Amino acid sequence: MALLVIFAILIYSHLLKVVDYQFDDVGFKGNKNLNIALITDLHACYYGDNQKWLVDILKQKQPDVILLGGDIYDDKRSFDNADVLLSQLPTIAPTYYVDGNHENWLPQADYDKVMAKIHNHGISIIHGKSIAIPSTNVIIHGISDPDGGYFDKDLKAVTTDLNKNAVNVLLSHRPEHIDEYRNHDFDVILSGHAHGGQWRVPFLINGVFAPNQGFLPKYAGGLYEFDDKKGKSKFIVSRGLARESTRVPRVFNRPELVFVRLSE
Repeated sequence: MALLVIFAILIYSHLLKVVDYQFDDVGFKGNKNLNIALITDLHACYYGDNQKWLVDILKQKQPDVILLGGDIYDDKRSFDNADVLLSQLPTIAPTYYVDGNHENWLPQADYDKVMAKIHNHGISIIHGKSIAIPSTNVIIHGISDPDGGYFDKDLKAVTTDLNKNAVNVLLSHRPEHIDEYRNHDFDVILSGHAHGGQWRVPFLINGVFAPNQGFLPKYAGGLYEFDDKKGKSKFIVSRGLARESTRVPRVFNRPELVFVRLSE
């Protein structure tokens, strides 16, 4: 009986979840609401033939923008599942990418191959770049992972002339650098990397362990809101999509596909 319970918990913990956030207090202006899809930490995992489980949700939700927050590829796994997903995303919405630590752990030749693949799929790599979203006052800023060596340079590049009248959205793989991000006027900050703390205890512990944060991580997953002398900001840490790639199985920590809707 105990084995059946454990098996049921593990099955449940690996079921895909859709998480929706809506913000109407960040100063958004546009001719319609802006719907952003956030995909992180796929680690080239399998979500049905042709990644159908993910693609069907994206087509149903019809995001205006898709953001890829790093570790879409993996340094130990075949690139196939990642390529299958990424090849379909630009047909759904304009798609923007920043890398994660696992892409940076690839040999340089393989990292260059991955960057070329992303470009060939029609996806924009936005390391150190700022992208204005048409018909809105939203600007998406992207920075690469610290393991690539350009994190500080990218952060400086996107913040040197930050438009304080815009809704500034930061896409960065690492949540543990939140204090650095909050030294700048970002209204919404999106990241992944923590994998939801891998294990959760419902209603008690949000996450047990996360890379670069250790045990009982402060930013394991979910929404964190700040309102202090540094200003107001919304910080979303996606629990990501890694499943069969992890050595330790997820427990009460379902993989998630995140959507963020900005409205007036």
